Amino acid sequence: MKVVAFERQAQGTGASRRMRRAGKVPGIIYGGDQAPQLIELDHNALFHALKKEQFHSSVLDLTVGESNTKVLLKAFQAHPFKAQVLHVDFMRIAADRKISMKVPLHFKGAEESPAVKLEGGMISHVVSELEVSCLPADLPEFIEVDLSTLHKGQSLHVADLKLPQGLSVVTHGAENPAIATVLTKGGGEAAAGDEAAEAAPAA
Repeated sequence: MKVVAFERQAQGTGASRRMRRAGKVPGIIYGGDQAPQLIELDHNALFHALKKEQFHSSVLDLTVGESNTKVLLKAFQAHPFKAQVLHVDFMRIAADRKISMKVPLHFKGAEESPAVKLEGGMISHVVSELEVSCLPADLPEFIEVDLSTLHKGQSLHVADLKLPQGLSVVTHGAENPAIATVLTKGGGEAAAGDEAAEAAPAA
């Protein structure tokens, strides 16, 4: 995904305010063996790009003048109540160095699963994204999660995923965390009713 930026000379709070009034967003590129570079971007183009899932989870081609740099979106600051982006940070990456990045999960097949179709269950998504480690060229836009084989009482875990080659999941100490699990519709209410019925004769 391509991003166009321009070199920024002015610094400070006053300069940033003037830039925002002119429809620009101040930003910075950092990382690698180079010094941080101050940039500015068109606000409307950036605002719409931030709405795209791909912009948050892909390697971006950032052009500043004649130079082109591979970067990741690392952070952005938005106005608390206005539809306005206040600042954006990009990090340079190298093709031969692994990166860690959060990648969204795309769930499919829930309605075709025996748990939902035949057994009266519903599937709950435990997480919506996973942190992965890989070389930049191996970074996927998303990870597909197939729920079509789940039965009542089952859960899907990280170890069950079919990951693209070169990709590993960073679990931060958790051995095999759950991705999705099957719940019984109204199970909580039914359990509460059973307990009340059992308690009544004793009373």
